[in-house]
Amino acid sequence: MSNKYKARAPDEFYFITISVVQWADVFTRREYSEIVCDSLAYCQQEKNLTLYAWCIMTNHMHLICSSPTLPDIIRDFKKYTSKKLIKSIQTNLQESRKGWLLWLFKYAGEASAKNEDYKFWQTGYHPVLLHNNMLMEQKLNYLHNNPVTAGFVEEPEHWHYSSAKDYSGNVGRLSITFIE
Repeated sequence: MSNKYKARAPDEFYFITISVVQWADVFTRREYSEIVCDSLAYCQQEKNLTLYAWCIMTNHMHLICSSPTLPDIIRDFKKYTSKKLIKSIQTNLQESRKGWLLWLFKYAGEASAKNEDYKFWQTGYHPVLLHNNMLMEQKLNYLHNNPVTAGFVEEPEHWHYSSAKDYSGNVGRLSITFIE
């Protein structure tokens, strides 16, 4: 595995991307995004995750964050949310894509070297060290403008599952620490 994308500096800011296997559009349903938000809030409160910015898209999410134990937090976050999301899909009576999604995640699990029953998240989380202000600003703008670029909203702060609302002077779904 490449050493290029590893979180090695515990006090530094990282831009990370976590993607659903096969880029499946799971987060088109509010209840699935809420599972992710609740888990991020837990990581903030109980696992020392500092969240500076975030955005959940339909098939991936971006975070700007830091923690002395970032790799462990992301590992635990992905493991917990994977199980919780699969269970939610299985029990969701309104989920019209249930058969297809479960087949996709089961197929990905069977193909995994870890012999998982289901695999929800792609392997890795691609941490990029934000070592200067220019890179920090570029990633913050990219993250917040992602829903605008995708054509979902006209303004970044209109996307519910993002910290753009906080950066525009309102209160968003998750508490954040502002980048100064």
